[in-house]
Amino acid sequence: MSNSDRFPEPGKLYSWTEERAVMGSHIRQKANNDRTLNILEAGCGTGWGIDLNGVRYILTGVDLDKNALAVRMKQQKDLEIAIAGDLRTVALEESKYDVIYNSYVLEHVDGAEQVLKNFVRWLKPGGIIILLIPNRDSAWGFLTRMTPFWFHVSYRRYIGREEDAGKPGYAPYPVFYDKIVSRRRIYEFCEKHELAIRAEYSIGHGRRDSTWIYYFLNRLFLQTVHLASFGSLSVKYANLLYIIEKPG
Repeated sequence: MSNSDRFPEPGKLYSWTEERAVMGSHIRQKANNDRTLNILEAGCGTGWGIDLNGVRYILTGVDLDKNALAVRMKQQKDLEIAIAGDLRTVALEESKYDVIYNSYVLEHVDGAEQVLKNFVRWLKPGGIIILLIPNRDSAWGFLTRMTPFWFHVSYRRYIGREEDAGKPGYAPYPVFYDKIVSRRRIYEFCEKHELAIRAEYSIGHGRRDSTWIYYFLNRLFLQTVHLASFGSLSVKYANLLYIIEKPG
C-alpha cells in the first residue's frame, strides 16, 4: 500500500472543463452578497482559464518570472495588479485575499512550505486556497524528480507538441519537489495550521492532453515505475486539487 492510500478517497475529475468548473464553483460560493472578491493568483504564469463571468473581483498576479508576467499582460490582459516577486519573500498584506489560487507552482520552489505559510497569512478568515500539485509520492512525481530538466523540455516540445516549451516566459521550469508537495504532507500541514480541507480531487483521469502517443507513453512510464516500486508509488494520485479553507 502506498502512503497516499491511507487518506480518504479523493473525488475524480476527468477533464480540464470539469476542473475549471469545480474551481469556479468554489470561488463563486465566496462571492455572496455581490461583493468584490480579492483573488491572488500566486505563480500566475501566462493564464488561468477560470470563467468567473458575473463575479466582481480584483485579480492580483505574482510571479518570479518577469517574462511570463509580460506574456500574461500582453496576451490575457486580465490582471489588475501584476507583481514580479518570489512567493517565499514577497511582501503582501495579511488577511487580504478571499481566494488564493496556486496551480503547479510548489514543485518548482525550494522551500515550498514557506510559501504555504505565507498563503495562510495572506488569506482572510473564511477564505480558500485552491491548490493544484503533482504528488511527489506518485509514480509520475518520482519520474519527474529523477529525470533531468532538458528531458522535461524535450518531452513537452516534441511529444507534447508545445512549440514554446522552455522558451523565456514558458514552462517547463526546474523542479525541486520539496516533501510538502505530497498528499501526506498537505494533510499534515492543514492539521497543524488548523485549516480545513473542504475538497480533494485526483485529476486528469482519462484525459489526453495532446496526442495519443503522449498519453500512451505517460501510461507506460507510470505503470513501469509503479511496478518497480512494488506498489509504493501510486499511479492513481499523480495530480491533486485541493480546496482548503481558513477558519473564519
